[in-house]
Amino acid sequence: MTLEEYPDRDLMWLALADRIAGQLADFLRRDGRAALAVPGGTTPGPVFDTLSGTGIDWPDVTVTPTDERCVPEADPRSNAGLIRSRLIRGKAAGAAFLPLWPGVGTPEEAAAAASAALAPHLPLSVVLLGMGEDGHAASLFPGGDRLEEALAAGAPPVLPMRAPGAAEPRLTLTAPVLAGAMHVHILITGAAKRAALDRARAAPLAEAPVRAVLDIATVHWAE
Repeated sequence: MTLEEYPDRDLMWLALADRIAGQLADFLRRDGRAALAVPGGTTPGPVFDTLSGTGIDWPDVTVTPTDERCVPEADPRSNAGLIRSRLIRGKAAGAAFLPLWPGVGTPEEAAAAASAALAPHLPLSVVLLGMGEDGHAASLFPGGDRLEEALAAGAPPVLPMRAPGAAEPRLTLTAPVLAGAMHVHILITGAAKRAALDRARAAPLAEAPVRAVLDIATVHWAE
């Protein structure tokens, strides 16, 4: 794990957006396409705002959520809704978007369809993750009903997840997809998340699923 500390959040958000844009540009020059997976929540919003203004070849970039609540996209808790409003706009408006939850059917049906849609874009070029104080990343929750399956080497790209800390079923990219990305970034802020990171490094994988990517990730932290 590489830990990068910043003197303030504004500098961190700008630096991280620049890092991600540069990495995507490298893949676009080499392969002609790139795939980016990003979380929801409030913390990455400023990164999205800056990233959406960068002048890379966005029509050749596919963006997907790292996880999703099974709620309508108009719901303020929808990761897809946040990504569309904060990232896929401005210069990034031409990016392709691959949602995980179609709004109909069961989580199991949605996971199977999303796995098939995502497969041609693997390995992902860049993954951006958050981390919960309980050590979860994406929707790989401690105590999740399919956590063991989602952490296994042979897991499909996307699985449904139900967990005590989640108000509704989720869809999540699985550990092999996240850990198989070419670049993995984890964005955290505040003393509580920094302490959670230290706990996760010493915890069993099932108790801190973020450990599935910690060894290969760059963690970006500011108070």
